[in-house]
Amino acid sequence: MRSGLAGLLPGRSFAAVTHDTPKSFPNAASDVNSFLIGAAVTAVKRRAKVLLIELSSNYSLVIHLKMTGQLVYVSSETRFGAGHPSDSLVGQLPDKSTRVECTFADGSKLFFNDQRKFGWVRLLPTAEVPNIDFMQKVGPEPLDADFTADDFAARLQRRKNTSIKAALLDQTVIAGVGNIYADESLWGAKIHPSTLVRDVPNAKLATLFTELQYVLNLAIQKGGSSNHTYVNAEGKKGSYMDFARVFRREGLTCPRCGETIIKLRVAGRGTHICPREQKLR
Repeated sequence: MRSGLAGLLPGRSFAAVTHDTPKSFPNAASDVNSFLIGAAVTAVKRRAKVLLIELSSNYSLVIHLKMTGQLVYVSSETRFGAGHPSDSLVGQLPDKSTRVECTFADGSKLFFNDQRKFGWVRLLPTAEVPNIDFMQKVGPEPLDADFTADDFAARLQRRKNTSIKAALLDQTVIAGVGNIYADESLWGAKIHPSTLVRDVPNAKLATLFTELQYVLNLAIQKGGSSNHTYVNAEGKKGSYMDFARVFRREGLTCPRCGETIIKLRVAGRGTHICPREQKLR
């Protein structure tokens, strides 16, 4: 999402914004008029699962999609959609799930859609963004150049008495890892998701770190895993699921050993494993 919007939004100025509920757009009208309307996008960034649209007014739109959020950019030349895989990504907008509609000076639009209304779009001074509660609590980025395998292991050991999958999904431990990529990386490292962190050898944690980085980089390259209705600026769907090794492959054979993949429930989430290669220690 960040990569796609970073190629589309910078330089565009906000001309108008409408919203349906304050929950989705909790911003004072005076701030919107002073710091959003007329401001141009200078950069599109990401921290964990939060998108940051920085503005020439030294304010930023801080956007959290939560469970069912989407961002869809529409102009006369192109359309880009990313987020929860529903037909709103490719259908006529605004629709009943549209919470915020931003119009740029050139007539193009950015829609924030959210079926369940858990997500939000906040307008904040850019300098204050690192100080909001979410940013203070979230862990380091697994793809940062200065984040090492040793750092990764040390972060996980903070949750040594929990399952390795629960630790991976804990956003205060490490940022941005979701259910799909946790399963995929654990399969790659041959670790059962229910294994307690304290029982995973350091060599396995190093392998897990390598696998996690591989999976995340591949997913970004392939446009994510929302292959049902995701479309990018070139009209291509997210295709990571075409490359998934274990997730949503229950009943199919493990691509490494031929055993039948099964589905469990770990850390409250549907979890896919190879029972031969991911044995519980």
